[in-house]
Formats: sequence, C-alpha cells, structure tokens
Amino acid sequence: MAFDGGFLHNVVSELQQAIGAHVDKIYQPARDVLVLTLRKKGFVKRLVLSAASGTARVHFTEQKYENPETPPMFCMLARKIFSAARLVAVEQKGLERVIEFTFDASNEMGDRVHPKIICELLSGSGNIILVGEDGKIYDAVRRSDIEKSDRLILSGATYRYPDSQNKLNILETDTNKIIDRISEQKTEALSTAMLKTLEGTSPLVCRELSYIYYGDISVADINDITPLICALNKLKGSILSGEYYITYKSDNTPADFCYMPITQYGNLYTYKRFDTPSQLLDAFYFERENAARITKASSDINKLVSNLLSRACRRKANREKELCENSNREDLRINGELIKANLYAIESGSTKALVQNYYDENMALTEIPLDPSLTPQQNAAKYFKDYKKSCGAVQSLDALIENDKTEISYLESVAESLTRCKTLADIAEIREELANYGYLKYQNKNRRAKKSAPQLTEYKSVEGYRILVGKNNTQNDYITCTLASKGDMWFHTKNIHGSHVVVLCGGEPISDKTIIFAATLAAKNSKAAHSAQVPVDYTPIKYVKKPSGAKAGMVIYTTNKTVFVTPEDNL
Repeated sequence: MAFDGGFLHNVVSELQQAIGAHVDKIYQPARDVLVLTLRKKGFVKRLVLSAASGTARVHFTEQKYENPETPPMFCMLARKIFSAARLVAVEQKGLERVIEFTFDASNEMGDRVHPKIICELLSGSGNIILVGEDGKIYDAVRRSDIEKSDRLILSGATYRYPDSQNKLNILETDTNKIIDRISEQKTEALSTAMLKTLEGTSPLVCRELSYIYYGDISVADINDITPLICALNKLKGSILSGEYYITYKSDNTPADFCYMPITQYGNLYTYKRFDTPSQLLDAFYFERENAARITKASSDINKLVSNLLSRACRRKANREKELCENSNREDLRINGELIKANLYAIESGSTKALVQNYYDENMALTEIPLDPSLTPQQNAAKYFKDYKKSCGAVQSLDALIENDKTEISYLESVAESLTRCKTLADIAEIREELANYGYLKYQNKNRRAKKSAPQLTEYKSVEGYRILVGKNNTQNDYITCTLASKGDMWFHTKNIHGSHVVVLCGGEPISDKTIIFAATLAAKNSKAAHSAQVPVDYTPIKYVKKPSGAKAGMVIYTTNKTVFVTPEDNL
C-alpha cells in the first residue's frame, strides 16, 4: 500500500487543524490500535493510531470502533498520561513514516510537562510509543527484544528515531542532485533507482512515474533526462496537490491508494478521488481491518464448530452403518422359530441344521448355522436373544440418529451465523450460545447472570412497519418467540439455514412489495445469499411453534406460503 512518507505529509497537514484540542477520551479497541477523541470549540474528531501489520496508519475517522469491556494496560497508561492533555504539535521528520504528537499536560505533581505519542508507520514493524518530556519511553505497543534489537524500545529506555536510510527529500533537495544520485545506479531499473534515492516514496509511486514518462526502462538506457525532471516535478506537485485517490479492482474492491491517479494498470483498474486523506483511509481500511479482526476473533469458534460438526457427522455415519448391520434381525427370529420347530430332527453337537422354511412361499430348504457346544434348544434361545437385542439396538439407534441429525442441523446453523458476524458483539452472542449448550466453557462465570437485549438489525417496510432480522440463533429466538405477536408475519428460507425475519405488522395486511422485501432479507441473510430463485416460506407468527427442548433458532411452522426471490436483484 502507498502509505508512504509523501502521503503521511498530507495526513500531517490535515491533523494540524487539531492543534489546541484536548484529549477527551482514549480507547484501545485492538492490541495495536489506539483511538483518541480530540475536542475544542467547534471541533470534535476521533483520531485513530494504528500500528497493525499491513494497515499501519494515522488519520481522523468517522467510524466507531468496538472497545473491550476491560481496557488493556497500555490504554490505562495512556489515559493516565494524556487524559485532558492539550495537543500542541503534530510533526513529521522529513518524509519519514514517523509522526510525532506533542501534548501539554500536567503530571502527578501538578507540573506542566510535554509528553509525546510517536507513531512509527514502518512496514512490518509499526509501533505506537509513549515518550516523556525527557525522551524516556513510558511504554509501547511493541517492545523490542533486548538480545535481538539494536534499538531499544522498552520502558525507561531513551527513545531513538529509526536509522535514516540516507535518502533525499523531494520537497527540500535540488532536482539536479536527485538526478545525479539516480544516474549513479546504472544497473537498476528506473523505478528501483528512484525508490532507493527518494525519501518517503513507495514502490507503487515509483513504478507509476516510470510508467508515465519512460515505461519499463533501466537507468542506463535513459538518453534524455527531460522526462525524468518532469517525473520529479510531478512527484513534488502531487505530494503538495491535496488530491487523494483509491484504485479499485474490477470487482470494486480497493487495491491501492495514492496522492496521484494510478494509471499503470490500464483499464483493469478504476480510481476514485477523495477530498481528504482521512476520508480515503477510512474508506480503504475500515471494512478490511474490521473483517480481519472479526475473522481473528471468531477463528477459535469456527474451529470448534467445524470439529463438532465433523464429529457429529462421523457419529451419525457409524450409527447408520450399525443400523444397516441390524437390518437382518427378522432372519434371527425366523432361524430361532425353525430350530424350535425341528428340535426332534437336530442332533446335539451339529454345526448346522438343514430345515424346511415354512416362512418361504416355496417351502425351500434353508441351512441354519449352529453352535456345536450348545444344545438345539440353547441354539434356538440364542437366536431369540440376539433378535431381541437387535430390536432394542435398532430402537436406540433410530433415536440416536435423529439426535445426531438435530445436532448437525444446529451446528450448521451456527456455522452459517458465523459467516455473517459483523461485530465483536455478534461473536460474543454466539460464544455465549455455545456455552449455554455446553459446547464452550464460560470465559467469565459472572457473565452467566448478565443478560442484555440483542442488538437487532432493523429495516422499514413501505407501510412503515418495522422489519427485524436475526443475526444468529439467539436473536432468531428473541424476535420470533419474545418480540413478535401472533399477527406479525414470519419469513425464513425453505430448508436452508438462515435468519428469522419478522414484519411487525400486528395482523394488518402487508403489500406484495413488503413480502418480496422481507423475503429478500431472509434470503440475503442465509446460506443461499448468492443464489438465484431462493424459496422463502412466510406465515403469521401464530403458526410458528418452538418444540419443547429444542435448541435456539429451531422452530416448526405450518399454513405457510412460499415466494421465490433473488437477493442480488431486490436489495
């Protein structure tokens, strides 16, 4: 990504409008993310500082981050030092990817001090470091290893800037000096030579400049330096221009961003302009970072559910195999009856008995294996005993297989719900649901008694009725069995795992448009979200029943109608 020193220069210019603001709140939604609320007259902004690998950045944000119930120790320390502090400076050293926030605060003794928050936005080694007025480090989100690191980032150590790479700042260095440095690298491609020469430029920008003015060319092949001068002037002008662009792939997912339009991909990519760097970074990073955070937070549950599902499927298969092996139980009874009827003709110690089968319409002869250590009467009794045992096993297996089918269906519904989690709260609800059924241990025993209403997804119909959508089994139960009344309309995909959708119409008629809209919501929030002509059943709530002892989200319904919808066409 092109969060290089040039882009950071623009971010610093934007952030300087916050100078004079006080730190109102400090949060740490993730291990390597800090969010500060800055406030002054006519100005309230949230400032996000991220040192996360691949997404290290600093900017104002309009997004709301979910915060842990208990703030981490690093967050508590930041609050102790910077709460109510006033921001007095936002600085960048040259075009390095290091930004320094200086505050005016009071210490425990009431003296005025000037602590700093220093963000190092280096690729693969981003950091957020709290530094005192004396240059001593309070703490950092990433501490260094004493034995392996040549730069100490530990509490009490003196802060030292990352080593300079001796590159040239395009905003301060004479163009001829830059050209001379590039010209010395005869064996390098032009884009590589520019990257090694210019401070704060990304590979993306260097490739773009080479593409525009020369194409793919090596330094040794440059005969005319006029285009190179134009390239350097364009770079300087773009950094100072105040224009910001995201490059999008053909499927409309963001690929890169920069302070100039990226044209090197031809017609394969498109780009969109943004007014401020913060708007661009919000649009580019938030959804991606949130998805990564959700994936990480739900990984253990996904693994657990996957293992439980595999185990239940294997158990069901084994029981079905055993049931199949007991399918010949009637033969056991018939053998016993035939031996009993022919006791006079069977000699003790025989290994088999050849008797006429009067259960067969042709009265054919049948051979029955015998245990020679048993008398004929005992052989008959053994066959009857095995028959009785087989009948009992079949009854038990039928019940167990039905339980397995129910459990598999439930676990599949949980797995489907996990694919639609958008927040950490959604994951917490599923985690609690699994704990309620004994699949997980409660992480905090005190939370068992703590109950709060689920945060439901809500829409409005054309008539103004509320439409509620459950995001997991717990929410499905809540809207169907608690919130909805008998006259409300209930929707669910037919024989497909997904959300319960309820139109709170109170028995009033709803339009065909509302039926299609609610059915589409049910299809969109189901396993068939990307399918066409998805069947969705709907019926009044009074015909929806929850069987006694059924797991969350499991209901039966009658008197339903079915409508077919394609989610992509109707939302």
